[in-house]
Amino acid sequence: MMPSARFADLEGASVLITGGGTGIGARLTEGFALQGAKVAFVDIAEAPSQTLCDEVARLTGRKPLFLNADLRDIEALRQAVRTAEQKHGPISVLVNNAANDIRHAVETVTAEEWDDNLSINLRPHFFTVQAVVPGMQQLGRGAIVNFTSTSFMLNIGDMPAYTAAKAGIIGLTKGLAGRYGKDGIRVNAIAPGWVITERQRQLWAAPGKLEAHIGRQAIPREMHPDDMVGPCLFLASDASAMLTAQTLIVDGGLL
Repeated sequence: MMPSARFADLEGASVLITGGGTGIGARLTEGFALQGAKVAFVDIAEAPSQTLCDEVARLTGRKPLFLNADLRDIEALRQAVRTAEQKHGPISVLVNNAANDIRHAVETVTAEEWDDNLSINLRPHFFTVQAVVPGMQQLGRGAIVNFTSTSFMLNIGDMPAYTAAKAGIIGLTKGLAGRYGKDGIRVNAIAPGWVITERQRQLWAAPGKLEAHIGRQAIPREMHPDDMVGPCLFLASDASAMLTAQTLIVDGGLL
């Protein structure tokens, strides 16, 4: 269920979302479009992304701009930002959402696999910010929301490269907030708990394991992608005008 709150300053805003075609990202794309924003999103999943564009257009009357690019290719990422700016104007809201929570054993990870993991889960956050900041400086304002995860706070041991990247996002968030606050640019992070996307249900959410996790939450129900939309809209909007360098944990009260 989408948030009922309306953030007037997001209407007409130029928004860019990475990984915006599926999972949490798809609901973020829809959520910003429902606020009246001009939404562009980067993804490599072409068929689901095109379907999402059609669904959002039917729902809101505004078709998001799908930018097919692999975030590991920094030049392709920069071109995606340029295209979004050409279509929608300087980006005032960036949501770094894309990630891949692939599991991996410490004993078998190669240097190439480590680098590839961080090239998805950490490196694009920095280079997307680098690409959008000049436009935000031109506007004199901007909001950046970086998606991290609670996984590194829970000592989860079967995805160390991923958890290292997610911890790094918090350090990156604080460093960027300190660098660009004087330009009116705020940088915050959201740390979701276990959000049950279709991918999670298919790959990792074994019934007993999921029930045990939910039982540890203060709010004992499954979290879904929609549950991330309201917190992200809040951090992107003027409602959080003096909030920067912070990490908002959205995990149903497990931590």
